[in-house]
Amino acid sequence: MKKSTVNEIKERFDNDVERFANLETGQVATMDAQISLELLTSAAKVIQPNAINVLDIGCGAGNYTLKMLSKVPNLNAVLIDLSQNMLEKAQERVSEATTGKVQTIQGDIRDIELPKNHFDIILAGAVLHHLREDSEWEFIFQKLYNSLTPGGCLMISDLLVQDHKEVNQLIWERYGKYLEQHGGIEYQQKVFDYIEKEDSPRSMTYQLDLMKKVGFSSTEILHKNACFGAFGGIK
Repeated sequence: MKKSTVNEIKERFDNDVERFANLETGQVATMDAQISLELLTSAAKVIQPNAINVLDIGCGAGNYTLKMLSKVPNLNAVLIDLSQNMLEKAQERVSEATTGKVQTIQGDIRDIELPKNHFDIILAGAVLHHLREDSEWEFIFQKLYNSLTPGGCLMISDLLVQDHKEVNQLIWERYGKYLEQHGGIEYQQKVFDYIEKEDSPRSMTYQLDLMKKVGFSSTEILHKNACFGAFGGIK
């Protein structure tokens, strides 16, 4: 199947702002979304308790930055998303939660120039699975690494595959049962269809290895449930 273009993904998110603004109901298809969010931001606080600058890529309606601000207050936040509608919602919500500077950038992280050695925390919630080729993955991981301050952290929550074909099939069958329990067979098929069209997930092992390759000094696995996980790297 031909994958969605960047513009097609942008249009889908343009029309889904209110749903994604509600963490409890907006991300039911993402197993343990709230647990991963809590763990990622708690770990980021421990790693960078005196953080000043946070970058949120694929920020959506701002849930990750808001949770980060509840732990490390008054950060300066840079919010990046394909969808201007999402960015407007995120800016509104984040600006109310911090006295720091809030900047929004509409666009694709592959095309956006980031400052070097600037961000103490980078949050990537359910966004990297949109990357396609291995070369793109390495390019983005290197770009994010370069943009972190020494000791800064990249925290990822995302859809994953397994490296072993049969294990991957087993895990995705379990995810299918989870979706069926939440919304029936039609809902399961709807989710699987848009994953097939939009997403190109990699395994957690692949991403942790890639972090080490581009220079991260250490990595941490915080949570994994079926084909979803929360993990990170420290510069």
